[in-house]
Amino acid sequence: MSVYLYRWGKFAFRRKWIVLPVWLLLFLLLGGLGTALSKPMSNDFSMPELPSARATDILDKHFPGMSEQFMLDAVSGTYVIGAPEGTKLTDPANRAAIDALIAKLSELDIVDHAKPLTSPVAMTEKMGCLADPDPTRCSGAPLNVLSTTAPDTVAFLTVPFAIDTVTDVTEANREAAYEVGAEARNAGLTVEISGSVAMTQEQPSGKSEMIGMAVALVVMVVAFGALVAAVVPIVTAIVGLGAATSLIMLGTSIMQVPGFTTFLASMIGIALSIDYALFIVSRYKHELAVRDSAEEAAGTALGTAGSAVVFAGLTVIIALGALGIVGVQFLTFMGLGGAIAAGFAVLTAITLMPALMGAFGKYLFKPKLPLVAQHDPEDDDSVTVGQRFGRLIGKAPWVALILSVLALGALAAPAANLNLGLPGEDSLPTTSTVRKAYDLRTEGFGEGSNGVLMVVADLAEVPEAQREQAVTALREKLESYEQMDYVTAPQWSESKQGVMLNGVPKQGPNNQDTKDLVAEARDAEAELQAEYGMTYGITGTTAIYADVDHVLLSKILPYLAIVAGAAFILLILVFRSILVPLTAALGFLLSMAATFGATVLIFQEGAFGLIEDPQPLVSFMPIMLIGLVFGLAMDYQVFLVTRMREEFVHGKSPKDAMISGYHHGARVVTSAAIIMISVFGSFIMETDVTAKSFGFALAAGVAIDAFVVRMVIVPALLVIMGKWSWWIPKWLDRILPDIDVEGAKLEQLRAQNAETVKQPVPVS
Repeated sequence: MSVYLYRWGKFAFRRKWIVLPVWLLLFLLLGGLGTALSKPMSNDFSMPELPSARATDILDKHFPGMSEQFMLDAVSGTYVIGAPEGTKLTDPANRAAIDALIAKLSELDIVDHAKPLTSPVAMTEKMGCLADPDPTRCSGAPLNVLSTTAPDTVAFLTVPFAIDTVTDVTEANREAAYEVGAEARNAGLTVEISGSVAMTQEQPSGKSEMIGMAVALVVMVVAFGALVAAVVPIVTAIVGLGAATSLIMLGTSIMQVPGFTTFLASMIGIALSIDYALFIVSRYKHELAVRDSAEEAAGTALGTAGSAVVFAGLTVIIALGALGIVGVQFLTFMGLGGAIAAGFAVLTAITLMPALMGAFGKYLFKPKLPLVAQHDPEDDDSVTVGQRFGRLIGKAPWVALILSVLALGALAAPAANLNLGLPGEDSLPTTSTVRKAYDLRTEGFGEGSNGVLMVVADLAEVPEAQREQAVTALREKLESYEQMDYVTAPQWSESKQGVMLNGVPKQGPNNQDTKDLVAEARDAEAELQAEYGMTYGITGTTAIYADVDHVLLSKILPYLAIVAGAAFILLILVFRSILVPLTAALGFLLSMAATFGATVLIFQEGAFGLIEDPQPLVSFMPIMLIGLVFGLAMDYQVFLVTRMREEFVHGKSPKDAMISGYHHGARVVTSAAIIMISVFGSFIMETDVTAKSFGFALAAGVAIDAFVVRMVIVPALLVIMGKWSWWIPKWLDRILPDIDVEGAKLEQLRAQNAETVKQPVPVS
């Protein structure tokens, strides 16, 4: 690999005015197509063959058309109405304002007028619940008549919309759906709207990317001691991220792409593009001092650091691409989006970067800034901070190892309380109308009213005389659960062979108690089926969320095993060792546990008051985090430990080889890690809570893995294990392919070329 990259590096450096226009054309072409053909992204987190799908089948059988409300691309909207303080919605003025709102809704062209709308107050009155709010009859009333603190103050109105799918909802539609309540608000009512008609798909604001790039620029100025060299990796990052994002947006024209894909691609694209360019430019700077020409230096930098970049990028691509193994469609697409960003990061580093080095020529490391980057870490005579730290670890490896493991173990402890959920209305910014509607409904009806469980029973096999008894038994069973608030009266199908009940839990959709309630209620089916012959299923947003969480949680350990196993095999190829890959994989597991613990502590448990509104971690975070941090961990393992192996092979003792490798690689790995942490951490500035938690988790994962595992635990283990670190069975050494990440074949190529030059030309 190193020889091919060496030759390409020299070509791109020399033929820069061919390579650069090609990249510009590709960038403009992808950008134009992505902008012109892109379609709205999807919030569809559905999966095939979930337990909730069984309830949908029963619903379609006995209540045709009812299941459409649970299609995740269906357009829904619920207006939540609150009375002015000190009044009730039953007061004449407030009733009149609600009637006026319904009249406005009836005139709105995006509303489906096939079903006439009824005032929630009038409907509650018709149920006989205003005068006699009996819990048995009135539990399903759209007015909070059963509230013990502020009855008759909150109501909800579900409105059918005549828009085909969520992706067809425009900003004008959202604005019209919200503004229709303007007169009611002027009359003193609180009117908020929830549902997909009001949901907006958050996209990266651009602020996070700018912050990350600004920090990266400062870090690279310090690392290179020159302004131009610090700017060039930013250029490759912009080009790589722009191309990757454009390609993802282009993909929306032919398939539904999950909305969070762009956040993920932005995080990965910026961080990897800058890091990979940093590795190559750092090596190029050193090669300029020892090679005969800048072209030779560029080729050598690409053949050595470029080889490591390709391998490191492949690990990220493989880890993200392997998400397809999980069997969850939206995770597969998100993984592919991240892999595309990683692929462009590698591509710009090994193709665009050498052309830019050729274009800037001798001005790349000018103007040279004073006081920074005074010592070349490749110079064995200079004493760097990395060398001092390596010596410290070498003096007390057991102390460094034990203290690090204990610290990470303590940090990992909160991970035992990990609770997962999907991004819902409760995770939106508190300033959004959807979140306000969620909170207002919680205030009036309890949090569980935002996550009603629809229980649908099939009574076809139940004797007609026993059907009432069977449904009563089902309702009593559901009401017996501690976490169930109440169950509404049964609604029968026309054939009397199907029945539908709504169970309202005490907690919200993402609460673990609610998920446990769903599991317990399903487990009771066997008993009722044996006694009556009745079957039933549970669906609704809450049940679907619980099903998705269960599936994703069950995939974490298999995926972790796959990734750790892949790490072990790949690192055997790189290091030609058994124990080094084993310690790398085990260190990765330790860093993952600590990362989960830190994220749970901050975002789920709200420690230190850093998060105003703690929420369960998004369900797909653990798997995505494993894939991403695995790839990044292998980056740092390769860039730091390959140099240690090289020094050992050249005759140094295990301890001296570790210190020397630390001396040469610590600065670039530290710079790369700081850039990664800054880019990922800047996403905490986003309003989307999922982006916040992802940004924090990735930043924490990089910090823990780079600075504790790769730069303390692994070097300490190399000293402790001594020569055994680099042991490999001879039979395995013979059959392993030589991928030459260190670029050893380049020296052989140079030796051959030098010998060819020395040979006298025969005289004919």
